[in-house]
Amino acid sequence: MKWPNLKHLHYLVTLYQEQHFNRAAKHCNVSQSTLSTAIHNLEEQFGSQLLEREHKTFVFTPFGLELVGRAKVLLADVHELVDFAQSAGNWQAGNLKLGVIPTIAPFTFEGIIDSVKEHLPDINLQLQEDTTANLLTQLNEGALDLLILALPMETPGCKQLVLGHDPFHLIAHQDLVGSLPTPLDVSKLPKESVFLLQQEHCMTGHAVSACGLQHKEQVSSLTASSLYTLAQLAKSKLGFTFMPELAIQNNILNGSPLVSMPSEDKAYREIGLVWRKGTTRVRLFRHLAGLIAPLTPVPTLTR
Repeated sequence: MKWPNLKHLHYLVTLYQEQHFNRAAKHCNVSQSTLSTAIHNLEEQFGSQLLEREHKTFVFTPFGLELVGRAKVLLADVHELVDFAQSAGNWQAGNLKLGVIPTIAPFTFEGIIDSVKEHLPDINLQLQEDTTANLLTQLNEGALDLLILALPMETPGCKQLVLGHDPFHLIAHQDLVGSLPTPLDVSKLPKESVFLLQQEHCMTGHAVSACGLQHKEQVSSLTASSLYTLAQLAKSKLGFTFMPELAIQNNILNGSPLVSMPSEDKAYREIGLVWRKGTTRVRLFRHLAGLIAPLTPVPTLTR
């Protein structure tokens, strides 16, 4: 069988992502007829229907969906191959697209940028901040090369490397510290008195697990979209929150009436790197791990 055209596979994946021929064509900078012809060519080449068409609508067939998934993996490998060739095989050079979650990014971007500039001057670093789910999707599709996530976290098809621990702290307004149980017992806090991030932020799951918040009655229905909003909610004296030490070390509480106290049982989350299995850039990623680990509150990486 003749090998498929990579551009045509790219058009197919883009069509799946856009779910609209005109939008997909614009995204690929081609005419709609060119994109449509490419899809027909793939169908003829594989001898199977990729789309079920009806008037101006379409849905992907089961074979089409399977081909999209395999094409994503293939295109990601091709992107990596191109980067490798452009850097003439030098693992310390080339483009690096790094994704970081919002509860880590604001407190590490500056340190990461400075370290890469100093130790890997030929790396063109491109940073992106997004939720864990979105970052993992982009990693698996080849849009990103490497992630910094809070662990533990299931990352199918990927490798993980833990860089350090990030302890959780209970945050309270100074006027409410005296009302806390001694020793601290989360289960004895008032109902709906603990503010957390919205569910799409993985830190919520880590805080619930690590800080003994399985008792849902303690968790407020009012959620925040960022750590900075959590600080504002705690300042209202309506309740408490939990924050990672990484944010506290980077002065998120400075100038506020908020007090930080260690959580019971030394609760923490892990901070680690995540990359696709089979990548050829493991040497670079492990070198980066050594540069980023010192930015974590309790580095655990041994080189």
